[in-house]
Amino acid sequence: MKARTIVEIFGQKYTVIGTETSSHIRSVAAMVDEKMRDIQQYNAVLDTKQLAVLTAVNLMNEYLKTKEELEKLQQQIRKEDK
Repeated sequence: MKARTIVEIFGQKYTVIGTETSSHIRSVAAMVDEKMRDIQQYNAVLDTKQLAVLTAVNLMNEYLKTKEELEKLQQQIRKEDK
């Protein structure tokens, strides 16, 4: 079942429709908002669109690093189980 959740990111309201819980969606939105505000502190001249793209790049970088680390840990576990 899809649910609608209204969130605010960087001063803009968005309606997010998805299967995740509203609390999960709000948590994700809060993390995106926090990351945008962190990046803006060091790049005050960026407009909102540039800031959003830079935030997406930073978050994807963090995601890929975490995914790689998880894969390494899973390989270590498989080796230890053998």
